[in-house]
Amino acid sequence: MAFPPSLLNDTEEVVLDLRPHWLFLALPSSSLVGALILGLLLGKAWNPGGAFGSLIDYLGIVAFIVALAWVGIAYARWSTTHFVLTTDRIISRHGVIRKSGVDIPLDRVNTVIFHQGLLERMVGAGDLVIESASETGANNFENVRQPNIVQKEIHLQMEANENRKFDRVRGPAPAAPDPTTVAGASIPDQIEQLAQLHQRGVISDAEFARKKAELLDRM
Repeated sequence: MAFPPSLLNDTEEVVLDLRPHWLFLALPSSSLVGALILGLLLGKAWNPGGAFGSLIDYLGIVAFIVALAWVGIAYARWSTTHFVLTTDRIISRHGVIRKSGVDIPLDRVNTVIFHQGLLERMVGAGDLVIESASETGANNFENVRQPNIVQKEIHLQMEANENRKFDRVRGPAPAAPDPTTVAGASIPDQIEQLAQLHQRGVISDAEFARKKAELLDRM
């Protein structure tokens, strides 16, 4: 399930919406496969029979159920864990029954560091450490997909966010002056200047007619 758009601000857009890497499920899944193989081996290859044999079968069934429950819980955690990068902030949400999370505004991020071991480099996983000026300080995010690419995208969005802030401070650029009008000139003088521009081919017949009509309406 994607990150709910209702939790975004009006002008905010999602850049990345990531679930944890499949390594998050590797250990529970391995335990399930192991419990299944062990149960088959004990039940088929070595079955002493009698009460002891029944106990072995019972333990195998219990181990399989426990491993299956572990996989189910891990999958529920995986499916409800979000690492989201937007145009304004970094969002982390996780939890099945009890929800928790953190929001880090991009303009408060100081440093983004990623860590990858040998196996993680092979499968494209790793950890991200985001140090910020917020109350949470350093935040560690585990099992992030392609953490080096995510690190680069965070830096790009930080730069874009700064540029938007500067644009808002500067305000809209002043409109370019209309070459067919002169400040302080009377309307007849402006009509005469328009005629000269029209004769020189600076403005077209349609532009001359439109501008002249506008000036006449203002008289």
